[in-house]
Order: sequence, then structure tokens, then C-alpha cells
Amino acid sequence: MAIAAWPRFRTQAFIDGEFRDAASGATFETENPATGEVITEVAAGDSVDIDFAVQAARRSFEDGRWSRLAPVDRRKILLRFADLIEANADELATLDTLEAGKPITDTRDVDLPDTVKTFRWYAEAIDKVFDAIAPTGPEALGLIVREPIGVVGAVVPWNFPILMATWKIAPALAAGNSMIVKPSRLSSLSAIRLAELAAEAGVPDGVLNVVPGPGGGAGAALGRHMDVDKVTFTGSTEVGRLFLQYSAESNLKEVTLECGGKSPALVLADPPDMDIVTEQVLFGALMNMGENCSCGSRLIVHRSVQDELVERLAKGLTAWPVGDPMDEATRVGPMIERPHLDKVMGYIDRGRAEGARVVTGGTRILEDSGGYFVAPTIFEGVGNDMTIAREEIFGPVLSTIPFDSEEEGIRLANETAYGLAAAVYTKDLDAAFRVARALRAGTVGVNAYSEGDITTPFGGYKQSGFGGRDKGLEAFEQYTEKKTIWITLR
Repeated sequence: MAIAAWPRFRTQAFIDGEFRDAASGATFETENPATGEVITEVAAGDSVDIDFAVQAARRSFEDGRWSRLAPVDRRKILLRFADLIEANADELATLDTLEAGKPITDTRDVDLPDTVKTFRWYAEAIDKVFDAIAPTGPEALGLIVREPIGVVGAVVPWNFPILMATWKIAPALAAGNSMIVKPSRLSSLSAIRLAELAAEAGVPDGVLNVVPGPGGGAGAALGRHMDVDKVTFTGSTEVGRLFLQYSAESNLKEVTLECGGKSPALVLADPPDMDIVTEQVLFGALMNMGENCSCGSRLIVHRSVQDELVERLAKGLTAWPVGDPMDEATRVGPMIERPHLDKVMGYIDRGRAEGARVVTGGTRILEDSGGYFVAPTIFEGVGNDMTIAREEIFGPVLSTIPFDSEEEGIRLANETAYGLAAAVYTKDLDAAFRVARALRAGTVGVNAYSEGDITTPFGGYKQSGFGGRDKGLEAFEQYTEKKTIWITLR
């Protein structure tokens, strides 16, 4: 089914249960990064539209149409929502492939199944998370209860459009909140369609609102709004800082940030099966075109196995063909837009200029397509002080950094402003545990690139995160307030 042949897309904001144009009438173009062609025009919401959405969310929260619904009833609606997502999975997957350039095998076989699983998991958690009673004496009863935090703003990125929105929407709705989602201007279509499916599932009007628009307009307005109780953001560390400022400038709303990364793959002197190491290092570096905050972009490898591994990685790129993301053979699609392509190529040029050597790749390719494709690139001879080793590239670029001792490897791995994810490869179980504990990262994979699953919290140390975690019961908790009710017994 070719979505490009469909007559139209849902392109308006979804506020208070209905589609509407931006109050200003403004729109923006969204394009297919595989061709450079415009797909459609989307409503460009601004502070006026955000205010409409916040008012709708506040009304729906205060009157209790969702926040005071019995947990079992919220559970039924969210399970129905998950069923509708599953029934429309091909459409939603194709929207993200078309707009974000993600390979169809990724969106259809990974992102959408994970989206459905996430909604079902949080739906099932609703009536299984208990409050507590404090250990008081007989003269009092101390209740510790969770209540929904209120109106939640979610600002989500373009690299996993529907999945990152789901990581916010599912636990926030499960906890009883109303919310406003601001998708990236580069990938708004699946979030708008998601809101329509939520309404079809029975999520009441005003509970889930989607306002597309530019970050400096709609996003900033959401961050500064005096009637938003919490903002959850996934994106760059630079923009994440702005949301802390917005909170300080407004009502001190709670803020959760999941930001950038420069994740190390630390290969010790005794790696396991080198075929597995090669496969997993390439997966960590190239999955989603390297446009992934937990991308394993730094290969920190013991000098004794460096040459063999780099050679294997270069040969292993044959399993990562670059091309049309709608082609099932493609594993690496285009960069999201022309400015980002230029940014990635600028980093590659900077790496060469600072003395790193390109083993393979390092060029723009498939220019005749009109798309923004970069050949997967492996550098060696990289120093940890080089720009390509310090800054988040967000592209298919792997930097190889050698080390001679376990202590040096750990130091190099931790010598970064970020701390989102990491991996360690070794046959020694003691070393694996020792190094995993020493790495300053929110998620550490052992002998595999991994972000865990929906049961495990996801977030980072240092400048990779702030204020909480996505996924797991930790995410459910962060969309609630804890209240003590102290009853004195006479």
C-alpha cells in the first residue's frame, strides 16, 4: 500500500476533540527526506493554539471526565486504543517512514509493535499500582496516595515520531492526566493521527490534544504556560536547557528531560564472538541512521583487537544498505532534512581536519534521488578530545578510540558530558559487572547494544537527562503527585 497515493493526510491540530486550523491560518511544509519533495502542509500552531489546547486540557482534568474515571475504565479505553493502533499499524508506520526517512522495516516491525506494547503495558499497570499506608501508631492513620499531576505538555522529537510520543502519552494518560503533545515540525503526521485514534477509542474530548508547530513558537509557549503542571521533553540538550528556563520564568512546572548522548561501546581485550561484537557495534552506531540519542557513536576498543574489529566493521557494512526507506532491503535511510545533512557532513570534514582517518564512507551519496543520504562512516585514529568524539553528530558516524588497560577504557568512556547509554563487550563475567557499574550511563548493555524494554527506565546521567525517566513504572510515577492524608483518630 503506497501512502503517497492517498488523497490527503490529517494535517490540522487536534484540540478538544476536533480538528482545527491554526488560529493564525499559518502552515508549514513537511517533506520526504528520501526525495526532498514536499509531502503536505501542516497547521503551524503558536501560543494562541497552545492556550486553546491547555484550556481544553484543564477543563477535562478538573471536571474529572478522565482524571476521576475508575482505573478499570481507563484501562479498558487504553487497551481499546492499543487495539486501534495495531489495526492501523501499517498506515502509521508508513507515515513515519515517509516523513522521517526511517526504513519501513524499522517502523513496521519495531516502532509500531513497541508502540502497541507500551500502551498495553501502561493500561495493564493502571489498576495494579497501589497506594500506601504509613506505619503510624493507633492514634492516627497515614495514607500516602498518588494523584495525577494535572495538565502535561509533551514535546517530542522527529527521530522516533510515534514511539517517543507514546513513551509520554501512555503513562501520562494511564495516571489520569490530560495533555498537550507538540510533535516536531519535521514529523507531525503520525501524532495527529494518533490523537484521532484516541478519540475513536473513547478518550474523552480535551484529554489528548496535539498541536503541531515550530519549537520556538508552540514549544516555547507550552514550556512557559502558567497552567501547565509538567513538561516532558525528548530532544537535544541545548533545547532541553530552554525548558528549564521556561519553567523558572513561569510557574516552576515540573520538567523531565531526555536529551543527547555520546554513547561508548567499550570492547575489552577478551571480547566474545567477534561476529556478534561486529553486528552489535554496527547496530548501535547505524540503527535509525545514527539519528538516535543513545547511538553507540564511540567505539572504545582495546588496542590488541582494534585492527581486527575495524576490519570486520568495514566489511560488515555490506549488511547495512543505504537507500529508499520504503524499500524493504534498506537499513539506512536519509538524514531528516538538508540542514541536518550539512551538519553531519560538517562533522565528517571536521574529523578529517583534526587528524582522524576515514576507514570507509565519509561522503554524501545517492544525490540523484534528491534525498539527504550519507554513507555510513567509520573513523579510526580518533582522540577523545576531537570534536567527533565529544559532540553528538546524530548521523551514521562511528569514531574508533583505542585503549590499553581496563581503567583507561573506563576513563575514556566516562570522559564525556553525556551519560545516556553504554555497552561493554567481554567474556569475563566479573569484568562485565565491574565495568557496567563503573560506566556513568543510564543504561548499560553487556555484550549487546540495548536500551532494555518497556519494563526498564530509560534516561541519562549528566547532560543526557534531568528530572526523571521514560518507560517503566518510574515513568508512571513521574506523572503523579504524592499526597499524605493524615487522619487523627479519636
